[in-house]
Amino acid sequence: MRLLNASADTNLASSKLTLSLASTQKEVREVQRLRYKVFIESMGLSSLKNEERLDKDEFDAYCDHLIVRDSETLKVVGTYRVMSPQAARKMGQFYSEQEFDLSRLNNLRNSIAEAGRACIHPDYRSGAVIMLLWAGLAAFMKKEKCEYLIGCASVSLADGGHNAAALYHSLAENNLAPAEYRVTPHLPFPIAEREAGHVAVVPPLIKGYLRSGAWVCGNPAWDPDFHSADLFMMLPLAKLDSRYARHYLKEAQPA
Repeated sequence: MRLLNASADTNLASSKLTLSLASTQKEVREVQRLRYKVFIESMGLSSLKNEERLDKDEFDAYCDHLIVRDSETLKVVGTYRVMSPQAARKMGQFYSEQEFDLSRLNNLRNSIAEAGRACIHPDYRSGAVIMLLWAGLAAFMKKEKCEYLIGCASVSLADGGHNAAALYHSLAENNLAPAEYRVTPHLPFPIAEREAGHVAVVPPLIKGYLRSGAWVCGNPAWDPDFHSADLFMMLPLAKLDSRYARHYLKEAQPA
């Protein structure tokens, strides 16, 4: 099912990128195969390896899957998993609720869309893929009449957690959500005292959220499966930075 009349030129073999929603089980498996390559193989998560070479869970059946495809090779090169309020009700929870208590957001549930499993093929990280995925998120939110976008953003613990702690301390100064939007991690990642002289490295996905106007909604959770500290992030559509709003929402025209 086509979501947008959207495409983008890349400098990779003069190919074009197209955006759509997965409409068959075969396309969902393509998404899961890309996620496996990026999340499990490249990160060396041996505990999650499987013979199917697919990254999948029970949420996949309830979610929509944005696909960016190289229209010349037909290869799936980017994806985002999105969950509507209706899908969350059918599933019984948002994915984030495995890691965070979202009870303070109960009054907003009918207007929340959740995004997760953002994934881009290593050969296509020039920026064009993520721009199309963000346009797809904007279109999805318009279609579902959602006013808030939520999701977990991961920070690797490969360095022992030093960057995760430094990043949280850095973001807590200017990017924390108002108290009424705060969430609580079920398994908190221990936030040590700020290390003197340690400059936080901001992962690209988190940087994109922050530039768009997103909040960090409290302390990070520890995800032992993916060996990461996860920040719960929330972007109110009304807070979307005007530059990004003009770009993303202009592109978000359902076909």
